[in-house]
Amino acid sequence: MIAIIDYGMGNLRSVHKAFEAVGHRAVVTRDPRVIHDATHVVLPGVGAFADCMANLDRYDLIDPIRRAIGTGKPFLGICLGLQVLFTESEEFGVHKGLDVIPGRVKRFRFDGAGNGGTGKSDGSAFKIPHIGWNAVVIEKPAPLFRNIETESFCYFVHSYYVEPDDPAVVASVTDYGLRFASSVWRDNIVACQFHPEKSQAVGLRMVKNFGDWG
Repeated sequence: MIAIIDYGMGNLRSVHKAFEAVGHRAVVTRDPRVIHDATHVVLPGVGAFADCMANLDRYDLIDPIRRAIGTGKPFLGICLGLQVLFTESEEFGVHKGLDVIPGRVKRFRFDGAGNGGTGKSDGSAFKIPHIGWNAVVIEKPAPLFRNIETESFCYFVHSYYVEPDDPAVVASVTDYGLRFASSVWRDNIVACQFHPEKSQAVGLRMVKNFGDWG
């Protein structure tokens, strides 16, 4: 059974329906006992980093998340659920994350000051947030990517991206004014900036891959 953590933010229904669509039983929950008993855990999210951390604390979910990761069961972070695994974020000030994966969350800045280019090859500007379909270049054979071709297109909605301290955890990269880590993989943790649940057939294949893992 897959536990999808409900902390009051995110597209929980879409994630839940995606797992059901590929034949995996899933439940949306904030009950620590259910999270403990689950075989797999998913932390989805859409919204602001600080609000996410505040809600995780408010609902006493930080310890259950840490314990779930510590047990070695497969753990999936999606979008904001990827970002809060990192040490800190610069979104609206500096805010501490779960610090499961050392590194930081940075904002796209297309100002020519070392953080991306000023425009696309066709002359149009890079917009923030990054919304829409983009290619995911696979760098490590993470469990999420089984039978997925590199440069498959996935759906993104974000203004911030992760920068791991250890480049070895980067599982895929994507180009959007700069080359950023679009997913990470370390031990039993896999997490992605894109939304598998919104990425049509490729995304559903990834959702199934995660449910089959372990």
